[in-house]
Amino acid sequence: QVQLVESGGGLAQPGGSLRLSCAASGDISSIYAMGWYRQAPGQERELVAGFIGGSTTDYADSVKGRFTLSGDNAKKVAYLQMNSLKPEDTAVYYCNANRYDSGRYLEVWGQGTLVTVSS
Repeated sequence: QVQLVESGGGLAQPGGSLRLSCAASGDISSIYAMGWYRQAPGQERELVAGFIGGSTTDYADSVKGRFTLSGDNAKKVAYLQMNSLKPEDTAVYYCNANRYDSGRYLEVWGQGTLVTVSS
């Protein structure tokens, strides 16, 4: 079993910054990829940023140049530094982990943390 705990959400003004953190616990050796997704009201959940093996990263076009994904691959901790925030970044942000366990590919989600960008 793997659990993900997120922190760092809150209220920011347009142009401001927030940093999200995600820490995995449990059988973290089974995790091979981590990332962040977000879901705005009335919209589908979308990938914000993700990395595989701690090296390769991918970003949604809407956040490129503003958000930075980092972390500790050994400890399975992921951070999302969000700069130049826009009102359209308002959403619930979810940490995601992909793991391989006993011949199965599994997906784990955190509980979500709300990010609100408003003046």
